[in-house]
Amino acid sequence: MAIEVRIPTILRTYTDGAKAVEGAGGTLQELIADLDVRHPGIAERLLDRGELRRFVNVYLNDEDVRFLEGIGTGLQDGDSITILPAVAGGAK
Repeated sequence: MAIEVRIPTILRTYTDGAKAVEGAGGTLQELIADLDVRHPGIAERLLDRGELRRFVNVYLNDEDVRFLEGIGTGLQDGDSITILPAVAGGAK
């Protein structure tokens, strides 16, 4: 099962600079575990106590997984995952 994962700039140190990598898994949790085997340390940046970190947004085919089943969201061959760090701040 091939799933394309788009990697934000801040995490590309784990993927040797690659903007996108392939991974496998039937759920987002399995995909993240697979990515961590291929790119050690990336799971720690995405997860906290088995859940997505508060400031990490993950989209499955442009849908926020938090509104689906979180890390239990099912994946299919050909799906696209986009990881985006949350942006905070601004002027008052």
